[in-house]
Amino acid sequence: MKPFDLIIGAALGLGVAACASVEPAQTDAEITAVAPPVEASADDAGLDVVVHEGDFAEIQQFTTPGGVSVWLVSEPSIPILSVAMAWEGGEAADPDGLEGLADAVAYHMNEGAGDLDSLAFQTRMEELNMSFGCSASNEWTSCSASMLTDNATDAMDLVAMAFEAPRFDEGPFARFVREQEVSLNTRETNARYLAGRAEAAALYPEHPYAREISAESVAALTPELAKAHMRKLMVMDRLIVTAVGAVTPEELAPMIDAVAAPLPESSDLPKTPKIAFTAEDKFDTIVIDLPQPQSLVRFLAPGLEREHPDFFTAYVLNYTYGGGGFGSRLMESLRVQKGLTYGVYTGLSYDEKYQNWGGGGQTRNESVGEFVAALKEETALIAEQGVTAEELADAKAYLTGSYPLAFDSNAKIAGQMMGVRQDDLGVDYFDRRNALIEAVALEDVNRVAAEYLQPDRLSFIVVGQPEGLE
Repeated sequence: MKPFDLIIGAALGLGVAACASVEPAQTDAEITAVAPPVEASADDAGLDVVVHEGDFAEIQQFTTPGGVSVWLVSEPSIPILSVAMAWEGGEAADPDGLEGLADAVAYHMNEGAGDLDSLAFQTRMEELNMSFGCSASNEWTSCSASMLTDNATDAMDLVAMAFEAPRFDEGPFARFVREQEVSLNTRETNARYLAGRAEAAALYPEHPYAREISAESVAALTPELAKAHMRKLMVMDRLIVTAVGAVTPEELAPMIDAVAAPLPESSDLPKTPKIAFTAEDKFDTIVIDLPQPQSLVRFLAPGLEREHPDFFTAYVLNYTYGGGGFGSRLMESLRVQKGLTYGVYTGLSYDEKYQNWGGGGQTRNESVGEFVAALKEETALIAEQGVTAEELADAKAYLTGSYPLAFDSNAKIAGQMMGVRQDDLGVDYFDRRNALIEAVALEDVNRVAAEYLQPDRLSFIVVGQPEGLE
């Protein structure tokens, strides 16, 4: 096996973006030639392994005897195994009136199993020098585990116990409820949360993404409901796995099968509809009163789906517009030149169900009007004049050169592969991503700027006690 060579990957500029929140898939015409997959056989385990011998990594793809799809990077030089698991279906599938149920499931996956209560389970993890935990997002439920390779069998046995016999004891559940109750109070003074709530109310009030955990929904949750919901979220036919470490497919397959064995084969979860956000959905400025010295200004416009032919161009453009920190136009204008804010940012949100191009920043209440006017002015300028060749070169250099920093541990590599799998980008994505960035042309960047970065496309949400707004 060829080891995962991060240093060489960074030097060649081939290790670039692959997480669920960065870049889009490309059309066949945009994809550079890659090495074809090589079929290999893992006879001892009865596995058919397809090996992608890419420039960035050698990724082994196989299905375990139990039917679990796995991507593995064998890295013999680091005696650590990191495993990521994910199931499509998450918080959006919470039943009405039981918002927070998926979070309750994820919270309790390392809070006791079998004969081990919460304290005993945590103590056992410490003894094994391992970590294990789960989380839920709108569309995914995920778990991850990291361990020393020498302890991998025992550590994965503990993980398997968590899936076979989770306890959902009253003590940890009461703690979960208390933490949710605290969160319900603190979110009412969280400017970002309030802006997100206003965005949902303005654009998709009836969508599952607009539902909130409430005091009533938390009070309705029970350990029994969470335990039953776990068996709906975590099922065999929606499970995908990625792993990185000093392990072979033959060694990893039985560990994964032991974890997956107790899972139900399938379940029915509601499908999440897409959110239509177009230029016609622009709304008047929303002001949410929150007594504080500064106001949060959130701005957004319709975005692009990941499959859109201009998405990658927009991603590169965003770096110059507001995504590049002190290298961005908005930061230079609003902070450096005008002193209106400590920071302003922009980003492309390309969830499969909802896309926007937006950003935000904080400024003194009395300067909100000036902040908004300056932001519109700078947005109009980049739409009218575009970016320079030098700015485009700087954006490409940063975007292609910085990404290997996201691959500096086995856990991060497993997470990046999981993002590729969740977004269905293809096993060769790591090998072609930098070339796709380099292929973005200046004329296309400026065309996209003229189309998407018109200030009259922007909607604004302001949280605070702003002054000077028209």
